[in-house]
Amino acid sequence: MGAVNAADRVDRLPKQDRSRATRQRLLEAAVACLAAHGWAGSTVSVVAERAGVSRGAAQHHFPTREDLFTAAVEYVAEERSTALRALFPQGAAGDRRAVVAALVDLYTGPLFRAALHLWVAASNEDQLRPRVTELEARVGRETHRIAVELLAADESRPGVRETVQGLLDMARGLGLANLLTDDAGRRDRVVAQWADLLDDALR
Repeated sequence: MGAVNAADRVDRLPKQDRSRATRQRLLEAAVACLAAHGWAGSTVSVVAERAGVSRGAAQHHFPTREDLFTAAVEYVAEERSTALRALFPQGAAGDRRAVVAALVDLYTGPLFRAALHLWVAASNEDQLRPRVTELEARVGRETHRIAVELLAADESRPGVRETVQGLLDMARGLGLANLLTDDAGRRDRVVAQWADLLDDALR
């Protein structure tokens, strides 16, 4: 019912806006499907149905399945980067624990789950692997850049770049642990410890 109503609303938009809105709904539906059903269960037809559009409309925007899913994960990654920056519009003001917690949150939501399914699929799909490798490199660079800014880290100093990257690797590991069980209690303790370590390493 919600998908039909959303489709009706899109139909009333001007053509260019309608096309943009349809594309966004497809991207969001693709990420939701990938997170919920994995690569094997996330066909273009399934995504199109969830988005409330025809398979033909989906293929007009994304000719191949690989086009759709790599674009979807990239889209949401960009949205999450924007949201992360929006949490600290004036900078983090030295609150490194808040920054560490926000970065860890990037790896505990549906985006990370969707990306993980894409990585696993890419390890077996030759057509998908170069796209996902390139996407992961770009997302990784952007996340690292945001982390450096928010932590006010001076990467000209020896070891600082590796310290920031270690934080992101740790956050990814916590995200993996959270896939199987609610790891919130241990995660909070690890976040607090990392914030203390960063205060010492980056001062």
